[in-house]
Parts: sequence; C-alpha cells; structure tokens
Amino acid sequence: MATQSSGKKKEIMRIERESVIMTLKPRLVMGLADLLEVDSDRKEFLTLCRRIDSTIRAWYHNEFEEVMQLYSLFDPVHGAKKLEQQNLSPPKVDALEQQFVRHLFKIMEKSNYKILNEEEVEIATSGQYLLNLPIAVDTSKLDSKLFSTYFANNPQEGLPGFVDQYVIFRQGVGIDRTTDYFITEKIDALIGRFWEYLIQKLRLRRLFFSKQLNRASSSIRRIVDSIPDTSGTSEEDLYVERIRIQNLSLSVKNLLSKTTVQEPTFERIVLIYRCATPSKSTLKHGDRAIHIKQFRNIPMADMELVLPEKKNPGLTPMDWTKLLITAGLGLVTLVTSLEMPKADFWVVSAILMGVIGYCVKIFLSFQQNLIEYQNLITRSMYEKQLDSGRGTLLHICDDMIQQEVKEVILAYFVLISRGRASKDDLDKRCEELMLEEFQEKCDFEVEDAVKKMERLGIVTRDSVGRYCHVPLSRANEIIGLTTEERVSKASGS
Repeated sequence: MATQSSGKKKEIMRIERESVIMTLKPRLVMGLADLLEVDSDRKEFLTLCRRIDSTIRAWYHNEFEEVMQLYSLFDPVHGAKKLEQQNLSPPKVDALEQQFVRHLFKIMEKSNYKILNEEEVEIATSGQYLLNLPIAVDTSKLDSKLFSTYFANNPQEGLPGFVDQYVIFRQGVGIDRTTDYFITEKIDALIGRFWEYLIQKLRLRRLFFSKQLNRASSSIRRIVDSIPDTSGTSEEDLYVERIRIQNLSLSVKNLLSKTTVQEPTFERIVLIYRCATPSKSTLKHGDRAIHIKQFRNIPMADMELVLPEKKNPGLTPMDWTKLLITAGLGLVTLVTSLEMPKADFWVVSAILMGVIGYCVKIFLSFQQNLIEYQNLITRSMYEKQLDSGRGTLLHICDDMIQQEVKEVILAYFVLISRGRASKDDLDKRCEELMLEEFQEKCDFEVEDAVKKMERLGIVTRDSVGRYCHVPLSRANEIIGLTTEERVSKASGS
C-alpha cells in the first residue's frame, strides 16, 4: 500500500461542527423514549412528540404554501406558461422572484444549510480526488441579475465570486474512501513531481503555479502531524485527513499495488441558478426558470461535478507546461545533435520518437481523464443527485420541519431527565446527550429550541431565569389534540 510521504506532513482539514442534527427523527424519538424508566412517562412522551411534530408542521403550512405557489411561476417545466397566464408586468415579476428567493434562503437557513463561502471554495478546490481535469463554467449561459439583486439588498461577507450567477448551499460533512490501483494517476504524480522540480530549477514556478499556491493558502485548513484525539471532550471542530495520490510516497514497489485515497465530503449540496435568456427567445418575460438541484455525498475536491453549464474540459496548465518544456528540450537536443560533425541518424530518430511519444502519452492521459470525467458526471447524475425542482423544494421544507421538531424534542427531554437549566447549561447537556446516546457531535441551536418550546407553552422559567419543563401530562393538555388525532378518532382507527 502507498504510504504518506515521509517528507510531507499529513493534510488535515479542520471542519467546524454544524448545527444540523443528522440522527433520524424516529431513531431520536425512540432512543430518548427508551431512556424513560416509567411506562406511563414513555407513553406520554411519545404522544407529546407526535403533537410537537404536528403543531410545528401547522406553523409553517401557510409559509410553505406561499413558497410553492411562488415557485409554480418559476418552475422550469410549467412556469413560463403560468407567468403568461397571469399577465403580470415585468416589475411585478421581478418583485415576485425576489420574494421567492427570500423565502427559499430563509428555509435553507432554518434547515441548517449554509452558503458555500469563498474560503470553503478555496479549500475544497485546493486538492484533487477522482476528478483530474480543470472544470470551468460557461458564464455566458447563466443569468446574473437574480442573485445580484438579492445580495445587493441582503449583503453577506465572504461570498464567492460566482454567487451572482449560482449559489451553492451545503449541509453536513462525511468521508469518502476509494480503493483502486490508480496506476495512471501514480505515473502522472511521479511525472508531475519531476516537472515541478524542473520548473523550480528553471525558475518558472511563479509563471505556472501562482494561482495554485494562492488557492492553497486558506487559514481554515491546517497542516499538522496527526489528527487530535477529541474523544470524550467538548472539542467543537472535526478533523478529517485528506489522503491524495499527490501526497503519497510512491515507488516501483507500490506502483502496482492497491491504494486507498480519502476525501471529506459535503453530505448535502443544493445548487440554485437561472439560465440566461437566449437572444432568439420568444418568451414575454425571458427565461425566468429557477433551477434547484440537490446532491448527496459530493467529495470536496470534486465539487465541480455539481456546477451548472460546464464547459468541455481541456488540457491542464501542467499538461501544457509538460508539452512546451518537452518540445523545447527536444528541439534544443535535436539541433545540438544535428550540429555535430557526424550526426547519428539513429540518435536523432530516437530523440524525435521520444519527444513525439511523450507528447502522445500526455494526450492519451488527457483522453483517459476525459472518459473518467464523463463517467463521474454520469454517476453524479444517477447516484448522487437526489432530486430537482419542486421535489427538492419539498424535501428542503421537510428537512426544515424535521430539524425544528428534533431540536424541541431533544431540549424538552433534557429538561425532563436532568432538571432545570440555564440556557448555556441546556445547550451543553443537549450536545452531551447526542454524543453519549447517538454518537453524534453537533452544535445545538439552543436559542431556537427555547423559543419554540416557549411558543408551545411546554417550559417555564424560575426566579433566577432557569428553564423548567411542564410535566408531560400537562404539556400534552396544553398542546391539545392535533388534526391528525381528530381525524384518526373520527375514522375509528
């Protein structure tokens, strides 16, 4: 197996814990219920969980209805037809689409999705994983008015340069591992190291590598000797090692052996964009369709797979560097050989064949990478894309409700089991419970959970400001029968 190069430190990515609770709601509810020793309490708790779920869904019902109604005007399938039927003025259409974007971004935030910022983009694209080609977006095919207007009215810091044309939301972090021989990649890495050494000696590094060096200088990524042991501590950050072919110690012995590479992933990615209106379009309001796509388990270094309107990739700067330097060295060697008093035909032929053969090898490597790129795109569409359009919007709305419900249930249970607590103590206890019972580290949003419990009327505060739970039976009485329970009783089920 290939190992970490002894001359290089491990590449460790430090990732801030997120507020999202990844544990599924049924597992969370049943896991907490099993911790209650009294059967009657367990029954009351399960009833309360169902009522909390139903009530929070009712809170957001009208908001979701408005969002879906707005999106029907900008749906890529039927939106254009509905816009024409409404007979709206262009300023009114502009106002409606901005209203939709505001609602959508609010839902994304409550679902604990974050906009991928400039620093995270720099870190993600500073390495290579399975995708070995430079991917660029054809910006002429994307609209820039929609998000430029939104962020002009809702400014945020640290946004990437492409945010006026498309926005990427991300949620959760995982790990992807791939084991293969990677023979071509290993050979390319060895050749790349040789050419990098040669370029350094020729003092051409600044000319060819300035961008790459700048991209790799993010303050978030840390290079350390090992991943810190944070088990059993309140360490807020996660540490994941990025294992790449480029950082491995390669030799003839391990060139033909299997190697495992590893890359952190974005567990969920939501891409939002709008295409530019073609010059020959006959649509009254132009192309107003807003595309929403959701992906899962996207390796950070291969984030380009989800980008919209991708251009066909070409040779990398390194490939062009190899070609130019090889051709230059070959030409110099050839001229020097021909100037010799007795130029050997076979020596000249060997030089020519070597130069041509190496150039062909670079081209064939590019073709192989292009085939792999097309395969990755196909797999990302069939395996990693969860949904698009209305389906993605419904999924995000449900995600939001799930998060809101889980926060309330967890916070209320902690008050039941561990007694009254200040806001800070409640925050700490919820995080400890998630780690102890569900082996999940999360940054619990105590402020949001407390507000919802107070709105439900299931908590009170004592004289010193600590939160106390209303007894289970009383909490069920306060919330009362839900619509689902009334329908269930009426139907006799």
